[in-house]
Amino acid sequence: MKVLVVGAGIVGMTLAYEWINKNPNDEITIIDKEAHEAFHASGKNSGILHAGFYYSSDSLKAKLTAEGNALMKEFCYQNGIKVNETGKLVVAKNEDEVQTLYELAKRSIANNAGAYLVSEEEAERIDPNVKTHKFALYSPNTASVNPREVCSVLRKKLESMGVKFVFNMPYEKYAESYDFLINAAGLYADKIAHQNGVGLEYTMLPFKGLYRKYLGSDRIKTQIYPVPNIKNPFLGVHFTIMADNTIKIGPTAIPAFWRENYTMTSRFSFSEMIEILSLEAKLFIKNSFGFRDLALYEMRYYIPSNLINEAKKLVKKLRGEFKPMTPGIRAQLLNKNTNELVMDFLVERKENQIHILNAVSPAFTASFAFAKYVLEELRMEN
Repeated sequence: MKVLVVGAGIVGMTLAYEWINKNPNDEITIIDKEAHEAFHASGKNSGILHAGFYYSSDSLKAKLTAEGNALMKEFCYQNGIKVNETGKLVVAKNEDEVQTLYELAKRSIANNAGAYLVSEEEAERIDPNVKTHKFALYSPNTASVNPREVCSVLRKKLESMGVKFVFNMPYEKYAESYDFLINAAGLYADKIAHQNGVGLEYTMLPFKGLYRKYLGSDRIKTQIYPVPNIKNPFLGVHFTIMADNTIKIGPTAIPAFWRENYTMTSRFSFSEMIEILSLEAKLFIKNSFGFRDLALYEMRYYIPSNLINEAKKLVKKLRGEFKPMTPGIRAQLLNKNTNELVMDFLVERKENQIHILNAVSPAFTASFAFAKYVLEELRMEN
């Protein structure tokens, strides 16, 4: 069987990995419009391996994140990839946020995520610089890896197993026939799905994540996150300790103006800008899912001091400079019929096609488990 995978990100490659392990005689080709693997979100994310306590227990994210965390760590340890076992503290600023911590602790139990409540004093013993109100949620299973290294090693393993990669190759220009299509095209997954008559009620609504690297001397020992608004999929500005122990703050969730709007000039697309700005204008006017409030709040992070001051709320002291880092784009799916963000992973199948329409965070963490789910539990194997 000839299998075509569109997208050489972590999701496309883990799906190919799972497929070839089950069907070693099949012919798999992975195409990507970029020059190398993990060009977009898979290579630009922080490499955090989430534990899985944020998500409601009836979601795919809840089902797959804890397992994905374990499988990703196993892959890394088996292949000599460093795993920075940092752990994570989710800290509260007030009594209302403490109540959300209780909910996250319940979800952790339901999702087998291993996170649990600790007192303010216990949190300070884990990281003396952390600042919280009464309680915090501690996640010992949270860690970080270098996402580019993971994807590079995975690509080499796939090539050694006979998987063919074709780069600088848009889906529309790939003329070879296939018996089965896997669409894992990230920011453009909806476009490819629409060409095949799938997921017509959905469209991509990209958000820009800005980061700044911390150059100061005040130490951070663990990942430090704020209590999120669990009604939307964003986790708020936080401290990330990367695989090499570099510390950064971010990300934002600023509405982007086109799909690859990393900077104000990068890969500008007038047609995409018109399409996305028109959609965002409607969401802004109606304040659908709180879009207006979110947009106005997040846009202020274009001023660096606002981003830095937000991060400072999570710690006792933070002195030193912050350097801009490469931003990322979140390929967030929107349901056009309901004007709501799609909170969970979303996969649709049509005959001999699989379309991965929403693979936002924690898709990197969950990727190996997600691939198993798609090809086994959804009975999508050939």
